Amino acid sequence: MQMFSLDGRTALVTGASRGIGAALAAGLAEAGADVVLLARQVEDLAETARLVEAHGRRALSVACDVGDVASIDAAFGAVEAAGLSPSILVNNAGIERVRPAAEVDEATWDAIVDTNLKGAFFVARAFARPLLKEGVGGAIVNICSLTSGVGIPTAVPYTSSKSGLLGMTRALAAEWAPRGIRVNGVGPGYFRTAMTEGFYRDRDWHDAMLGKIPMGRFGRLDDLVGATVFLASDAAAYVTGQLLYVDGGFMASI
Repeated sequence: MQMFSLDGRTALVTGASRGIGAALAAGLAEAGADVVLLARQVEDLAETARLVEAHGRRALSVACDVGDVASIDAAFGAVEAAGLSPSILVNNAGIERVRPAAEVDEATWDAIVDTNLKGAFFVARAFARPLLKEGVGGAIVNICSLTSGVGIPTAVPYTSSKSGLLGMTRALAAEWAPRGIRVNGVGPGYFRTAMTEGFYRDRDWHDAMLGKIPMGRFGRLDDLVGATVFLASDAAAYVTGQLLYVDGGFMASI
């Protein structure tokens, strides 16, 4: 199973302080990678760094607001100064603010799209530049969403950003494939995280949504690790431009 190993590689994970980002950082470390952890506040990364180090891997915590291109460039400068050269990127940082479309203001739209789509692109650009210059390959895994493929009421900016992220995944895959950089996406189904906690506290929503998932349960964070490690590893050497849904069968059943 050596093809799934990430030994000797460095991964970079955005939005790594909690939830999906923290789980994926720990999973990449378990597969053998050192991990650069990005979040707005470096102190929020302490627990994720501990999880990475528990697997015997190096963790580097760096402050970065992915909605700010200058902050992205500064973060990658800090990574380079630390002597690390990531060859795996997990674009995970994302935000959501649920509200009817008629109540979405410009600030809400900009905050969501700047983080989820614009930020993902400029992080990917900063990640890819040294790889393209040096002529070495790499792997990008963009954390997409069910909304990359279906429309969700009261989530128009989020749906727009995640649909755009899938389009960006495909376009970058086509452009960078000849240069050895693979770009894929993972589409989580319904996972209980700090960002989605409010939905799960609503018993009517909880029961109705659970009934739409063929496997009969919501996702556990560990369910996302295998798909991400696969797409980051040599096991997926001929896979690019794809979106792998991890959703208990939801998308197959609608």
